[in-house]
Amino acid sequence: MLRSRLYLLAAAVLWSTAGAAVKLSTLSAWQLASGRSLVAALVLALAFPAGRRLPSRRGLGVSVAYATTVVLFIIANRLTTSANAIFLQDTAPLYVLLLSPLLLRERPTRGELLAVPVFLLGLSLFFLDQLAPGQLGGNLTALAAGVAFALTILGLRAVNEEGPVVLVWGNLIAGASVLVPALGGPTPTPLDVGLLLFLGVFQLGLAYTLFHRGIQHTPAVEASLLILLEPVLNPVWTFLLAGEQPGPWAMVGGTIILIATAWRTVVGAVNRRASAPAQG
Repeated sequence: MLRSRLYLLAAAVLWSTAGAAVKLSTLSAWQLASGRSLVAALVLALAFPAGRRLPSRRGLGVSVAYATTVVLFIIANRLTTSANAIFLQDTAPLYVLLLSPLLLRERPTRGELLAVPVFLLGLSLFFLDQLAPGQLGGNLTALAAGVAFALTILGLRAVNEEGPVVLVWGNLIAGASVLVPALGGPTPTPLDVGLLLFLGVFQLGLAYTLFHRGIQHTPAVEASLLILLEPVLNPVWTFLLAGEQPGPWAMVGGTIILIATAWRTVVGAVNRRASAPAQG
């Protein structure tokens, strides 16, 4: 359905605005992470009544992984460029490949294994740019966010029906976990309040609502490719609205990671389609 694909594209566009909003705000990373997630939890609880129930033990673990992802992503955006933060978080498919045999007993295909050195090449290029003070820490934080994101992806595969529960509780946990340091941050300006509400309502809450609706009627492969619009647009918005320009090696590395992700997605789909008749 065309509408489902438009939902996914709209979700990717909303996700892509995070970097610019964070850079324009004077709030601390703790304030942004806590406020964004608490607002998003309310939006998602209204959008998904099924998400209001208590999570299972496994669902709670996935919620913690999700909460770790969204908090680390905001911290990384404060310490390094938005391009670095989103591209390094989007190395998650590499960790999924490495961890899925251990956690899901799923063996990667030959094509997926061939993508690993490509991911590693793109990853290494981020550290060739001249890094400002603190930027190395931001890059490492973004890498940690990528690992947490991979655990979230693997966990969502495992809990399946608890997706809305994970989103609601994950944001509640994220917001509550950094609430204490958030209370000691700078006094918000009207612009800060507006940006925080935008991040919680639209960039996170509405985006995941649209993604959930779009993914239900769109093939997984096509959905994975459509949402690659997010890391493409993220540095664009940040440059246009906040004037931040990523380093040249980071852009090359990010492009390689995007190509590797698209390649892994397409090759995986072709292999599954080819093996389907033999299994039937």
